[in-house]
Amino acid sequence: MNSLGRRTVLSFVLAAVPAAYASRAFAVDALPDTRFVGYAQDHNDFEIASAKLALSKSSNENVRAFASRMLTEHSLDAEHLAKVRAEAGVSYAPDPNTPTVAVLRRLSGLEGPAFDAAYANAQLAASTNAEAQYGAYSQNGKSGPLRRYAIDEYPKKRAHLEYAQRLAGAF
Repeated sequence: MNSLGRRTVLSFVLAAVPAAYASRAFAVDALPDTRFVGYAQDHNDFEIASAKLALSKSSNENVRAFASRMLTEHSLDAEHLAKVRAEAGVSYAPDPNTPTVAVLRRLSGLEGPAFDAAYANAQLAASTNAEAQYGAYSQNGKSGPLRRYAIDEYPKKRAHLEYAQRLAGAF
């Protein structure tokens, strides 16, 4: 390949890299306000409940450290969400068919390394979804207070995803 051909290919690759990252933020449509609040509340509830479960069942120091962090941060996030929800005047109805209930039930029945691996994988799935949902709402959400909440929370969700990826990679 001549130097012009290499430059053309390199230009295309370099142009495609930012586009690939930019498309991640728009890969999920923003939920309507009440559904976003319901999603965020369910996510916080799941993280708190699964963290408590991990702290009671796991002896793995990485799992326990992740769980401690999630318990602290999502307890604060739930308080913040309640204030923002009141400011926005948005209510929600919890989804009784949420998959998080089944995940918690499954985790409750596991012990030892099987629990640790299942917990890590559940955290990876939850964090991946949260990063996408908060990213989409922070870009396209309709309610000002909820959108500011999503914008404030998005960097944490991104950090949680990175931590969950490392945790799941250990199992």
